[in-house]
Amino acid sequence: MRIKICGITNLEDALHAIACGADALGFVFYEKSPRYISVENARKIIEVLPPFIERVGLFVNEETTLVNEICIKAGISTVQIHFDVEDSYLNRLDFKNLPVVRAQFKEDILKNEDKYRLVDAYCEAYGGAGKRLNLEWFDDVDCSKIILAGGLTPQNVLELKSYGFYGVDISSGVESAKGKKDPHKVKQFIDNAKSL
Repeated sequence: MRIKICGITNLEDALHAIACGADALGFVFYEKSPRYISVENARKIIEVLPPFIERVGLFVNEETTLVNEICIKAGISTVQIHFDVEDSYLNRLDFKNLPVVRAQFKEDILKNEDKYRLVDAYCEAYGGAGKRLNLEWFDDVDCSKIILAGGLTPQNVLELKSYGFYGVDISSGVESAKGKKDPHKVKQFIDNAKSL
């Protein structure tokens, strides 16, 4: 089970998540988000991270040229596209990318089923709303390329054991305040997810 801690805004939270076993850190380049981080501040964190950690940049409604530019400046390794785009958009990105499915209905989780994808609960706002998907939607679905997000907590992540998700992505479920992680929740979440 791969684990991404998203909404990283400071070095302390980043290093703690990695020390606990996180595989990836998420940086939100969406100015309307309470977890927004500037390119400069993301770069300051990323340049002191240890090797082999994925640095994921989250983008909403941005042109590919700007996404590519920000990723280069910040040191991002994977792009998370948190809005509906065509394959032609993804093909114009210079970085490995992760499309996000904002699922309103059960059939939505099958979108992009040939790709690794992040599946989140649909909400008007983008990301970090803590809304949870119905796990029954994933019964009898191949989840090996799905990273599950939305409404996860250190407690309920244990319910995912039988599904075989590729990974999990959490932000608000391990926060003490918006943009600030709770170190105990981060450790508990990662310990529980790694036990699956």
